[in-house]
Amino acid sequence: MELDAELSALAAQEDLPADLVWRLLQHPGARRSVALLRRDLTDELIAEIIELGSVRTLAANSSVPSRIRARFAEHPEPAVRCAVAASVRDEPPGLLARLAADPDPSVRSFLAMNEHLPTELLELLAADSEASVRSSVIQRWRDAPDDVRRMLLTDADPGIRSGSVRAFVPPADLQPGLLADPATRAAAVAHAVPTPELAADPDSDVREAVAAHPDLPPGLRDLLAGDQDIFVRNAIAARADTPQAMREQVVATLAPDSPVAEWMLSFSRGTHMCLPAAPALPNLSRQQAESLLAQAGL
Repeated sequence: MELDAELSALAAQEDLPADLVWRLLQHPGARRSVALLRRDLTDELIAEIIELGSVRTLAANSSVPSRIRARFAEHPEPAVRCAVAASVRDEPPGLLARLAADPDPSVRSFLAMNEHLPTELLELLAADSEASVRSSVIQRWRDAPDDVRRMLLTDADPGIRSGSVRAFVPPADLQPGLLADPATRAAAVAHAVPTPELAADPDSDVREAVAAHPDLPPGLRDLLAGDQDIFVRNAIAARADTPQAMREQVVATLAPDSPVAEWMLSFSRGTHMCLPAAPALPNLSRQQAESLLAQAGL
């Protein structure tokens, strides 16, 4: 492991003596780890981290006392207010409401993801003038009440409507309109009955959604196995109910013309591999930590 990474890992070590933590503040990467991850920060350490310019990272540390994080909500840099908005509690009372009225939409977007946000503020943000804020609400509030869902499903912004269909089960009376809307048609297929008309839709995204539908009839499955679009055929190959002989025939036609297409196809085939998580590093003794700090000139 490189020295910088070792110092950053050391900075997060729970039993690290306070004097060594202070020395690590002189290394930018280690200081960020101290600011973000340590749960034992004293007022003196916090003041030094702010003085050294890592206030944005510090604002994201939910272990920092609420009386200090509340000050960050007034910071002139939106990025700092974003960091605190994502996880701060309503201490002092009214802090969350103040952040919900922040003039920067990025702050309100981060606030929408805050698990401590009460329902009345989520409802307020669901009607925010900025689409990015409403989008964050959709991601965060999957159990939104019916009136909020309807509002978002019929939003003026096509991206919000599309995201809402993917997040919520649409009420039956809205489904015909969502299927007729080009912006939501593909996403709405998951909540509809697969039909020959949908399987022949000129939009390949719609046909791909039909191909992945859990209630796809065998006749439409067999029809879509020969679709001109590689992603539609790939969805058929990925189905558990596709006969093995048909799957082999379809897979033989899946020759993507770029690494990006291959990577995208791999997800629905279940072959995408992520690197395994790195094993946890053992804690260093004081002697080992001193030696590491000496190597870095700290």
